[in-house]
Amino acid sequence: MIKLIQIQVLPKEAKDLNSIKKISAKYLKINQSKINHIEILKKSIDARKKIVKINLSLEIFIDEKFVKKNENLPIFRNVENKETVLIVGAGPAGIFAALKLIENGKKPIIIERGKDVKNRRKDLANITKNHIVNSDSNYCFGEGGAGTYSDGKLYTRSKKRGDVNKILDIFIMHGANPEIKIESHPHIGTNKLPKIIKNIRETIIECGGEFLFNSKVTDIIIKNSCIDGVVLKNGSIINSQKVILATGHSARDIFELLHYKKIKIESKPFALGVRVEHSQELIDQIQYKCKKRSKYLPPANYSLVKQINGRGVYSFCMCPGGIIAPCATSPGEVVTNGWSPSRRDYPTSNSGIVVELKESDFEKYSKYGPLAGIQFQKEIEQKACKMAGDTQKVPAQRLLDFTNEKLSIDIPKTSYHPGTQSLKISEILPKFINNNLKEAFIHFNKQMKGYLTNDAVVHAPESRTSSPVKIPRDKNNYQHPQVKGLFPCGEGAGYAGGIVSAAIDGVKCAEHC
Repeated sequence: MIKLIQIQVLPKEAKDLNSIKKISAKYLKINQSKINHIEILKKSIDARKKIVKINLSLEIFIDEKFVKKNENLPIFRNVENKETVLIVGAGPAGIFAALKLIENGKKPIIIERGKDVKNRRKDLANITKNHIVNSDSNYCFGEGGAGTYSDGKLYTRSKKRGDVNKILDIFIMHGANPEIKIESHPHIGTNKLPKIIKNIRETIIECGGEFLFNSKVTDIIIKNSCIDGVVLKNGSIINSQKVILATGHSARDIFELLHYKKIKIESKPFALGVRVEHSQELIDQIQYKCKKRSKYLPPANYSLVKQINGRGVYSFCMCPGGIIAPCATSPGEVVTNGWSPSRRDYPTSNSGIVVELKESDFEKYSKYGPLAGIQFQKEIEQKACKMAGDTQKVPAQRLLDFTNEKLSIDIPKTSYHPGTQSLKISEILPKFINNNLKEAFIHFNKQMKGYLTNDAVVHAPESRTSSPVKIPRDKNNYQHPQVKGLFPCGEGAGYAGGIVSAAIDGVKCAEHC
């Protein structure tokens, strides 16, 4: 007999299978000896009360032998001589599209403007140490996309659980911890993602797929309203009648190219704000209602949201035990993002706190047409850079000072390695964003007593939350309505918002090729 049960246990008990077995037997009112195997299906933390508990969903094998289920993993065969499909962009949408194409007997050629994961590191170090931004190789561009050097959050609100599990299975196939299928908010960690991405690349190449790094697409070839290939920066042409466009949310030159060629794109609202850093110890104390976090508990995270003046203000990409990273994609701009290693063992935590934008916010930039949101974004990023000294230093303000519109006398050392510059962030952000953030922080302090402290530091801006542009596609065949064979895909096209949802969208596009 197999029983599905849900139990609550203490964090220490959750780490001990014997304790779980004992509690499960008591719950089922059976002798422990009758339980042959316990499979943990899902695990989550309940920190609502003073004593923190772990929720476990379990599959109990009673007087029955456990047989490991067939995962029904994809079979990747050699496609070297098969029909070719071009994929522009080697982020999660692009590489998972490639894997699906191989599964379906087609050959992917992935064209990536940036470098492979190993060689990307040099350019990331150059941003941090020398304040030099390579517009083709940075935290957003390069193998694995923006997700590679994030903390690899795998949580998604997608209801297509089968699709999600398949994505997780492929990550596990290539080296991810199997725990990602159990955790309610799984992540891989920025220290482990590069190796996994490299393993996926090797699978694609072994099956006959190709990668072209340092290969920026500068034009797309269209004949009789059909895609016929792409032109690279070096002048070479690669022909194909099918192109998956998976260039990510920061590929402004691609959006500009499409607009220039009169290929329809649409302005899309996004969110913009700041990134706030607290000590991880404080967040643990608030969330776990304790002086010191138990060694059996992970670093605490948080999720905050409040409607203010008709706009959502919410936490975005919260990184427990993580750092703030410089994520500009061009010289002359400053952008922040955050990441955590797999252990989440840095002494600081950070989160984007962002304000929902509306189309009406871009009216000042109407002459830019569908690129209005990009211009709005650009101006803030460039202003931040200029005011902070035309380096990769970031404008910063103590959190309480920010709510009181007070210039901080000094800024404590933060995890943002290029450094900070004490400034009034109200001089950088539009007034309505600034005011909504101030009000939100006061409200968030009511939800998380102690959150509003001058030991916390606000960094500005957090501006790359999602694409400011949507590239339309037919809901049935996934192709652009004007260009047959062009498949807008992933976060950059406006159809995803994170690693897993981008991967799922890549799979969907590949299925329609």
